[in-house]
Amino acid sequence: MTIRLLLVDDHAVVRSGLKMLLSGQKEMEIVGEAASAHEALTETARVQPNVILMDIGLPDKTGIEATREIKAKFPDVKIVALTIHEDEEYFFQMLAAGASGYVPKRAAPDELITAINAAAEGEVYLYPSLAKLLVRDYLSAERPAEEKINLDGLTDREHEVLTHLAEGVSNDEIAAALVISPKTVERHRENIMRKLNLHSRSELVRYAIRKGIIKA
Repeated sequence: MTIRLLLVDDHAVVRSGLKMLLSGQKEMEIVGEAASAHEALTETARVQPNVILMDIGLPDKTGIEATREIKAKFPDVKIVALTIHEDEEYFFQMLAAGASGYVPKRAAPDELITAINAAAEGEVYLYPSLAKLLVRDYLSAERPAEEKINLDGLTDREHEVLTHLAEGVSNDEIAAALVISPKTVERHRENIMRKLNLHSRSELVRYAIRKGIIKA
């Protein structure tokens, strides 16, 4: 089967380099390019790729938001993040959005090709150094029951805010969706972090995945 690829990156030189690399692969065909989240959604509908290489830093929306929107409309399309970002917040949010792979731009070409093939076959590929984050997260979840905090301490509104935060939605967007002020969203966020004993947004994302609030 020929893997139909869509390249999403706002830098033309990066897309050009990817075309040079991937055009030499017999079972891969580059069917489209996009320089923004909006173009990515439009091109996905037009060219119907099997796999999308998705940058996170896009000019209109993040690649995380673009991934979530594309997966909602085209659930069979596989998305592999190809990004300069290697911190765990982006990593867990991208997985939660529906990505099938996560590869840093510093990775060797063979790593990217492996990730594309794995995604096309319905598997998940994580760059080795990033895969360790999942292992660490799993081990950190295995704490004594008395140390674990459940969602019972959150109000319904805090639970709504938690879900949006874990999905990578901004405070302003949450405020608009819930018809509350951004300051109120921030106050809810502070209460959630305090009640759940969390200290960063990446911890919040991992917590939401473990609890099944969002899907990895």
